[in-house]
Amino acid sequence: MLNKLSLLTFITITCIISVFLPAHAEKLRVGVAGSPPFVIQDNSFKGISVDIWQELALLEKLEYEFIPQDSVASSIDSITKGELDIIIGPISITSARLELEKVAFTQPYFIANIGLLITAERPTIWSRVRPFFGLAFISSVGLLIVLLFIVGNLLWLAERRRNTEQFPKDYWHGVGNGMWFAVVTLTTVGYGDRTPITKAGRIIAGVWMVVTMVTVSSLTAGIATTLTLSLSNQRVVEFRSPEDIKDARISVVKGSTGERWAEYYGARISQTQTLIDAINLLKLDEVDAVVFDAPALKYYLHNHPKERLKLSSVYFASEAYGFIISPDSPFLHNIDIKLLEMKENGKIKEIESKWLSKSKRVGSKGVGSRE
Repeated sequence: MLNKLSLLTFITITCIISVFLPAHAEKLRVGVAGSPPFVIQDNSFKGISVDIWQELALLEKLEYEFIPQDSVASSIDSITKGELDIIIGPISITSARLELEKVAFTQPYFIANIGLLITAERPTIWSRVRPFFGLAFISSVGLLIVLLFIVGNLLWLAERRRNTEQFPKDYWHGVGNGMWFAVVTLTTVGYGDRTPITKAGRIIAGVWMVVTMVTVSSLTAGIATTLTLSLSNQRVVEFRSPEDIKDARISVVKGSTGERWAEYYGARISQTQTLIDAINLLKLDEVDAVVFDAPALKYYLHNHPKERLKLSSVYFASEAYGFIISPDSPFLHNIDIKLLEMKENGKIKEIESKWLSKSKRVGSKGVGSRE
């Protein structure tokens, strides 16, 4: 009888523990996505977001394991499928994400601006003349010279016997006069100092006049393209307000809120997978600016002081960062309370100051995409 009572008591206690403490039975699967200084992946994870989560987990006595994520978008899919319990990082709290029924945000822990990274370097002499050595310009000029030479030869062959005064028998002198006639005809100036008198010469001249209609258009297009490139390289694009990025070449990280703002203001967008890729496009003069979170851009500049880049005074919006968690999670309420307490007692500010103040000494390894 005593053994039966002991067994019943053991089963009852076990059931109570399994009902009231289910979350402590397994480690939380914590997805990590973002960019420095919020998430830095080296041999381990560190950064502002990571430190804040570790402090929360310590206060709540939560066991967890970090699971690296390629992007926030893919991690959201994982959490809706039940493959993750929470996502940490510099994740913007947006209405679009809140519309997802299986996703909730914690209290915000950081407010960030969406900034604009631009070049601070004035163009060099070479960058200004480089377009004139490009394929478009060289091919246009080369084609013109070849055509003039061919027409000059044809006119000389047709006129050299009956019109030696205007097209002398000497080859180079005669061909030179023929090329001069072709040039003045091409430009529609028509001085009249050289005129074919033979039937063959006039046919050649007539055909050349028709051909020049197309030649002038093609040549003008090639030179116009070159001048446009040259002039665009002679200036650093000025941005004084968000509206100024309309039709400007802007690189963004795919899926980021920076992309949404660039689209909103009508920029010509180049998508990249990481922030480093977006900045590289700017350094290669393939875009005019980068739209991304200002803290991440500042962090990059701190760690690359020799690069001729700067943060523009233009800001697009302020956005709050929070962690993503399942709305039915038993920890959501407690985490919100602890986040507010950490704000009130200055712990979050202390963590932010620690990372932002030493950003010059911390490497930028792992800078990538977020939001």
